[in-house]
Amino acid sequence: MTDTKYLPLPNAPDWFRRALTVPSEDVIVDVDGPIHALAWGEPDRRGLVFVHGGGAHAHWWTHVAATFAEEFRVVAVDLSGHGDSTHRDEYSLEQWTDEVIAAAHAGGISGPPVIVGHSMGGFVTIATAARHADAISGVIVCDSPVTEPDPEIGAYHLREAFGRPRTYTSIDEAVARFRTVPAQDHYLDYVMDHVGRHSLRPADGGFQWKFDRRIFEQFGVGMRAIALPYLDDVTCRLALLKSEYGLVTDDIGASMYERLGRVTPIIEIPEAGHHAMLDEPLLLLTAIRTLLADWDHSVPRHRET
Repeated sequence: MTDTKYLPLPNAPDWFRRALTVPSEDVIVDVDGPIHALAWGEPDRRGLVFVHGGGAHAHWWTHVAATFAEEFRVVAVDLSGHGDSTHRDEYSLEQWTDEVIAAAHAGGISGPPVIVGHSMGGFVTIATAARHADAISGVIVCDSPVTEPDPEIGAYHLREAFGRPRTYTSIDEAVARFRTVPAQDHYLDYVMDHVGRHSLRPADGGFQWKFDRRIFEQFGVGMRAIALPYLDDVTCRLALLKSEYGLVTDDIGASMYERLGRVTPIIEIPEAGHHAMLDEPLLLLTAIRTLLADWDHSVPRHRET
């Protein structure tokens, strides 16, 4: 299927419109409950798996992921508690890694894929690389600040910023209130409209956001640290894309570089906020394509043991 029910804003550029018309499929796989994913491209080809951030969903990646469909089998997963996947009483990083691998298999990818994760999805991607080393060929982490927990940052972002559940009387009303956590100075309105309209589910009296707020209550102040124990166990290729105005500071990037064995390229996306797919998607897309092209023709460096 294609995204035929959605009409982009009139100012959406041609590249964005073309991405939304790439045929896609809905994939459902059981991982202690139904996990939903989107898939593009021919099955049984080498693959890419895109993992969204906290409170987001697979369609955050559509306009980026679909552009790879001519070369790859591409899958974008809804982690449990997000999008159209199951909600749970409890969530764990390890459970999410299992969902990523299951979605890759169910999505028809041939061989170990490259996994691309943003923000919380980057934490999931790092843990997936450590826990399922034989099942993936490399990972690209997008502005995921792996560091010791900061009580102030954690409390703000994970408890207060997502707010209380609210029901909107119409989709238009909800989309008009659509915001990211953290906020950033610049967004592309046509991307925000597409992402926002795929973020809602029907509820009594109107519409609510799809994600489960219990995720952020459960992880409290520790979200930034959940992948920290796994950095030492990553053996596949890993690249860190940091946004110029994102959450990965120079100090955090340097710390991650050391923990990953001093073999990880750190590449800055200029002018991008934390959510680069919402303000600088073409720069993000170019960075991912460049890394994949290099990895096809270069010898990986391995950490010293």
